[in-house]
Amino acid sequence: MPLPVTPSFRLEGRRAIVTGASSGIGLGCATALAEAGAEVTMIARGASRLKDACAQIRDIGGQSGYEVLDITDTAALRALVQRDGPFDILVNAAGLARHSPAVDTTEDDFDVVTGVNVKAAYFAAQFVAQGLIAAGRPGSIIQISSQMGHVGGIDRAVYCASKHAVEGMTKAMAIEWGPHGIRVNTICPTFILTPLSKPTFDNPERRAWIESRIKLNRVGHIEDIMGAVLYLASDASALVTGTALKVDGGWTAE
Repeated sequence: MPLPVTPSFRLEGRRAIVTGASSGIGLGCATALAEAGAEVTMIARGASRLKDACAQIRDIGGQSGYEVLDITDTAALRALVQRDGPFDILVNAAGLARHSPAVDTTEDDFDVVTGVNVKAAYFAAQFVAQGLIAAGRPGSIIQISSQMGHVGGIDRAVYCASKHAVEGMTKAMAIEWGPHGIRVNTICPTFILTPLSKPTFDNPERRAWIESRIKLNRVGHIEDIMGAVLYLASDASALVTGTALKVDGGWTAE
């Protein structure tokens, strides 16, 4: 009997779109996909950083292009996906947080956080799925969620609400789009050291709380997410859908 063949992690011939791609987790994801052979379209709001990030990926031999776009502009995002798609892979890494005690949450904070983390994520997935279904192609949709989509956290009621919503819509989309060969999953990082999270780490009380909950005794780094996104984008995860891949150092193990 022949040995089984390990599925490939390579992505040659596949086209990916990555939101929030100019820095942090989004840039790490775009880099990982490009290194694996995918043609990557990078999306973010900041033109200068996005242009530089795209150039860096090209410098290491990756295939990349970019589009300056705010993903809360659903009409512009739809137009881009319809014009340049279909995309085989979506990594939605755009997201934001406005942390405060729940009793102090403003309506504006709620609307801004859910507008990016839920509404924009929902329609980004929808647009990519529509293109794949119309083309009769399988694909992989990956939402960068959070460990906070599974637990609660100090001063994070709105953020937790938004990420719990992402987990729920991912499961529903996976059920609906599975017959089309479209897989939908989330990656749920713990606290990752990025420019966005720096103010939290600069607070000694908050940093102590974080470090006390991560069982591997260190905070996360962008590189910790790159292997996870490559796995979910590739044939190595061909039977994985509707699930959450927790990269949380054991935070949610309790």
